[in-house]
Amino acid sequence: MNNQTYAEIVVDIPVQSVDRIFHYKVPENLAEQVQFGIRVSVPFGRRTIIGYVVGFCDIVEIEPDKVKSIKSILDDEPVFTSELWSIARWMKAYYLCTIAQALKCIVSPGIKVRGPRELTGLWPNFKKQELESILKEFSGAPKQAQVLKAAVEKPGLTKNELAGVSGVSASTVNTLVEKKLLKPCTYAVRRNPYPIKQSEISAPKLTPEQKKCTEAIIQALNSGRQDVFVLHGVTGSGKTEIYLKTIEHVLSLGHGAIITVPEIALTSQMVKTFKERFGELVAVLHSGLSPGERYDEWQRISRGVSKIVLGARSAVFAPLPTTKLIIIDEEHETSYKQDDQAKYHAREVAITRAKLNRAVVVLGSATLSLETYCRALERGPYRLLLLENRVDYKPMPGVEVVDMRAELQRGNAGIFSNILLQKIDEKINRKEQVLLFINRRGFAPIVICRKCGFVLKCPHCDISLTYHNDSRLRCHYCNYTISKVDICPGCGAEHIRYSGIGTQKVEEEIKRIFPSVRVLRMDADTTSRKGAHEKILKTFLKGEANILVGTQMIAKGLNLPRVTLVGVINADTTLHMPDFRAAEKTFQLLTQVAGRAGRGTLPGEVIVQTYDPDHYSIITARKHDYTSFFNKEMKVRRALGYPPFSRLIRIVIYGKEESSVCYNAHLLKESLVTAGINIAAVSEYDVLGPAPAPLHKIKQKYRWQIFLKGKSGLDLRKITKTGLDIFNKRSQQRLVAVSVDVEPQNMM
Repeated sequence: MNNQTYAEIVVDIPVQSVDRIFHYKVPENLAEQVQFGIRVSVPFGRRTIIGYVVGFCDIVEIEPDKVKSIKSILDDEPVFTSELWSIARWMKAYYLCTIAQALKCIVSPGIKVRGPRELTGLWPNFKKQELESILKEFSGAPKQAQVLKAAVEKPGLTKNELAGVSGVSASTVNTLVEKKLLKPCTYAVRRNPYPIKQSEISAPKLTPEQKKCTEAIIQALNSGRQDVFVLHGVTGSGKTEIYLKTIEHVLSLGHGAIITVPEIALTSQMVKTFKERFGELVAVLHSGLSPGERYDEWQRISRGVSKIVLGARSAVFAPLPTTKLIIIDEEHETSYKQDDQAKYHAREVAITRAKLNRAVVVLGSATLSLETYCRALERGPYRLLLLENRVDYKPMPGVEVVDMRAELQRGNAGIFSNILLQKIDEKINRKEQVLLFINRRGFAPIVICRKCGFVLKCPHCDISLTYHNDSRLRCHYCNYTISKVDICPGCGAEHIRYSGIGTQKVEEEIKRIFPSVRVLRMDADTTSRKGAHEKILKTFLKGEANILVGTQMIAKGLNLPRVTLVGVINADTTLHMPDFRAAEKTFQLLTQVAGRAGRGTLPGEVIVQTYDPDHYSIITARKHDYTSFFNKEMKVRRALGYPPFSRLIRIVIYGKEESSVCYNAHLLKESLVTAGINIAAVSEYDVLGPAPAPLHKIKQKYRWQIFLKGKSGLDLRKITKTGLDIFNKRSQQRLVAVSVDVEPQNMM
């Protein structure tokens, strides 16, 4: 309850012109219900929209009679806390988004459901000892007597459940309700996405390296200071056990912990590990949950029932009351960066949240991002912890690089090198398992006419259509689809060729070569349904399939003890992308996917197929040598002045008319240059562009981009904010939109 007259409200319109707090009257009939952190329905202009209550006041600057009133409330309790409100304001300042966009990230759509799932159960409306005497009255009605017996044995069943166990119709049960012998009662039922019970299995003994790392983190937790640890451990070195031990200590202090993973595919294994150790103290948050499941998990977290939150990127916003430890597993992953709305990075949000709570952050990976590793070096703000060996000193898998140019010269024009096929055959005969990695889904990524060179592209996006083995051509950006084409739309010739390699083609070819082998495929097409990730992995872990073909969702974090061979079909997929991080991403993917081999009792092998075997990212990945890769890549970055030697902001201007997009892109550059001149004492910076984005057209919208590059991120944000203000005043165009990405991960 509040006694203030006016509510301070952020309206859910993500545009800069209304990016401020508005005031609304609190009607007397809602005074008891309107509180900080809830969503309300408010009038705005001629329409009614959603607003977020972020405070109260007694006085407003405009005439009280002109202040509109809240229409209704949308939540019974807050959907964000004062701590998360502070983070939303930081996101607005750091990522140059609107406060509404920040709140939309925090108030996940999954929790916006009406309430808990409710069931109506039936209980006997008499004492148990009265059953015998009551049954005498039903000697002529055996079906009703059977229902009464079942209701006493299993009280709380629903009407249909009770009818089922009694072997009668629902109308028989209704008759007993009408006679008031059965009493209906409504109760809430938890929607549990992962009903895994706590295990009695004892935790493994820590290795000396694990113990040293764990003790350092625990010492920081005991001191109550805010700290950031970088846990750099080779694949299979036991980082997860360190997470479990430190979380166990946090719980003993009476606090909570958040742990994030980059892929939903990883959550099922991680949830199993955590729930077997901590049981119902673990709550799970990710986009694969149903709205009801997400609501129930959110409620358990906010009420302190679950003190451990495990999830994907958005889990950093979990309403955990006392967060003292935040773990970002596989911290190098670009999926931790949000691509729309407020383009936040989960790692930076975690560190900011830790500052608010005097908490500890652990950033774990075998292939750290260059920015993180730089900060962890001597005199850096992060503290480096090392795990240089696998648990039980298991050997790292041997990696063999195959030059596919030489394979072609020897007459092998197929997908698989001879050595890879030979190794697959060996592993299958030994009843071992194989992973085949290709970071491209579909059957044939390029559809081209061999006569005129016409490439079939999506009419809405500047993207080649991908052929799938359901005889459809599909755009992976807007999902535009057409039937398979046999005649060229450009010249009319029957010379259409389906080229390139995707997961479907790899799957089909491996089945053709090894017809008796069961093959599973894990990519965006096979995992679109709820629970599909878990089903595929469970089948593979049981040994019911020999080979798993997949994209990057199989490349990291998974513990598949029977896998002794990993085959990388094409290591060059990410290597020659128009992205200054291309070499880093290639090294990370190869190292991570190689790390899936040899995690059990048998040693592992890796075959990497490439057309560029001499590239340093591939050479260092073959040796599992992060330090050498880091040193070589840093020389390249230093020479080009790219992060971590600079900060970047990417601005994308997009719209349906290319001429308008081009004009406004140049006008925005002028505005940014003017802003830099007008702002006093800014450090050296460059404005690069404008130029068409690598993906020039997506979903009927043309895209141009501008980069700001400089030493100071704060100065770049000042220039960008001021430049956008100047641009908005100068521009007469209403046909374009502008997207700002601070410290971008996606250059496409």
